[in-house]
Amino acid sequence: MTQNPITRAAFIALALLAGQAHAQAAAPVAVDGAWARASVQGQKATGAFMRLTARDGARLVRAESPAAGLTEVHEMKMEGDIMKMRAVPTLDLPAGKTVEFKPGGYHVMLLDLKAPLVKGSTVPVTLVFQDAKGVETQLPLQLPVVTQAPGASAAATGHGMAHGQKH
Repeated sequence: MTQNPITRAAFIALALLAGQAHAQAAAPVAVDGAWARASVQGQKATGAFMRLTARDGARLVRAESPAAGLTEVHEMKMEGDIMKMRAVPTLDLPAGKTVEFKPGGYHVMLLDLKAPLVKGSTVPVTLVFQDAKGVETQLPLQLPVVTQAPGASAAATGHGMAHGQKH
């Protein structure tokens, strides 16, 4: 019995998507609304944003991406009248509580980009979590690359801030 190549390709794509959905469902942390900010030629850094909800509590211990020379979890916060950004070695994710990664707050920083992140493409990012017993779990993601958060205005996303230009 021969298969139409288009039908076979569609079946493979659906199987991959189902596997990715199953991996996400089985993961100790659910990821929602993930995206990465597009960059331009010469720009060496950008951010990735999402919402993380740990089923039983976990810690985000690192992020990785082949698109960047260095991938770190960062936090931006006001200290007095000054906005400061710093790398966060680990981030606690309390059970059942959503932790939002957004411009001006927690985010995944993609540093030393190997090529610009083009709007409409995707970027691979792997999040590595640790449970209460110290067991690590990797969650590979494909983040859509956009110019601003889906459904948000430029002012609400902090678009246009000098964030990430110099580290």
